[in-house]
Amino acid sequence: MSAKQKKTEETLERLYQWIDEKGGIVKKEEFAELNIDYRKILAFVESGDMVRIKNGYYTDRKDRFTEEELIAKLFPDARLCLESALYAYGYISQKPFAWHLAVDKNTSKSRFKMDYPKVIPYYTEPEALELGSASIELNGLSFQIYDKERMICDCLKYEGKLEHEIFKEAVQSYIRDEEKDISRLMEYAHARKVVTRVQSLIGVWL
Repeated sequence: MSAKQKKTEETLERLYQWIDEKGGIVKKEEFAELNIDYRKILAFVESGDMVRIKNGYYTDRKDRFTEEELIAKLFPDARLCLESALYAYGYISQKPFAWHLAVDKNTSKSRFKMDYPKVIPYYTEPEALELGSASIELNGLSFQIYDKERMICDCLKYEGKLEHEIFKEAVQSYIRDEEKDISRLMEYAHARKVVTRVQSLIGVWL
């Protein structure tokens, strides 16, 4: 092994150790603490020795994280909403092809430019972002999510963004849910301006 190859391997080993210390994901600016030329990072990505998760975020191998782990690590401030929330609560049977996340409208849009996993952000007013905010554990990971009543109000508000069968399954699941809270549902319906939709689609079953 040449001196150059040995130095490259040592650099890579330092990077792997750094990634481990940082919990598996390192931001571009954090590499500066190792005094490693950023061009070397890009070369390691090109050679397959490192993986760029998205612009400015790196890890050591593709199979290190599941989709859930990546979402939990990269978007701890987001709330699962619409189809992702419906699936998390077991209201729909088909797993969404993308993660639907409600985020503060002032959040940088570049955060969501990634190939895997696919993320669909919903930019929300700060006050509306907090309404009905709850938490849920999925596969041992904690996520912020909207509670069932807020989730259903959003489905009614954004019905056009959902496939008809998914929307129908969601409403029927809520109607069957023995833990539903109708007073809370109506409170959110007023806040989300979907009172008429709630009364016409859900009210008749109550």
